[in-house]
Amino acid sequence: MIYTVTLNPSIDYLVEVENFQIGKVNRTSYDAKFPGGKGINVSRVLKRLGNETTALGFIGGQTGEFVKRFLKQEEIFTDFTEISGDTRINIKLKSGSETEINSQGPIISKGNYQQLFSQIEQLKKEDILILSGSIPSSIPAEVYEAMTETCSVNGIKVVVDTSGRELLNVLSHRPFLIKPNHHELGELFNTDIKTAADAVEYATKLVEKGAQNVIVSMAGAGAVLCSEGQCYSANVPKGKVINSVGAGDSMVAGFIGTFERTGDLLAAFRFSLASGSATAFSSDLGTLDKIEELLPQIDINQLTGG
Repeated sequence: MIYTVTLNPSIDYLVEVENFQIGKVNRTSYDAKFPGGKGINVSRVLKRLGNETTALGFIGGQTGEFVKRFLKQEEIFTDFTEISGDTRINIKLKSGSETEINSQGPIISKGNYQQLFSQIEQLKKEDILILSGSIPSSIPAEVYEAMTETCSVNGIKVVVDTSGRELLNVLSHRPFLIKPNHHELGELFNTDIKTAADAVEYATKLVEKGAQNVIVSMAGAGAVLCSEGQCYSANVPKGKVINSVGAGDSMVAGFIGTFERTGDLLAAFRFSLASGSATAFSSDLGTLDKIEELLPQIDINQLTGG
């Protein structure tokens, strides 16, 4: 089973307004509500790819009930830790450009945290754990490191999709996959990542620090995959970018979902690029049909290694 953890899930309220004006009454041309949070996005895409997945994390209130109902309708398993506060609502405003207004989210008690951690300790060796997104201020900042260490000891593959020190801290516990974008990778080393060669140079440093596989997403310039002793680049297919929300999460889902079925890193990398692009070219997360349509456009080139 593939488990995802979303520490601070949300309802994402998507609103489109033509010619939005501050201080005026604005009327929507389109609006929709979806369950939000990086881990939840990963679970939703995994389900579309045919993988069984269970969403973990903290949920509460009527907003939390909406998230659970929505995921149940999509036949996604959930085993959330119930909290006393309300799951947050984030606003995604589209009016020419995209503007996001993200809420802080509820307070997580020590008991809530311990309950979730106990679930992680009970995972089995054949399971995969995906840790995605920001860490609420009310729980220990080292939560991803602690969960990765626990799973590493138990022989469980861990994927970590976060940034900054939280990402660096997990590397000594040999996560199976990390996926910084080129901006996040540059911030880790106080540099600018402008080319695939730059991405390879610094992704290799993350492999040396302990990551088994590193994908660096580079928006329209494609992506780079580095593993021990070998690196590859891939292009992105052609299409009109409609939605940037969830594209990185879709890449994670495409990679892990394919690797779980095939054990093939390059097939997983190709599916990762197609999955991320399918979401970017759609108003919601990408579908399997769209992903398969884009797959033939993706070429992979070996950059280093034999």
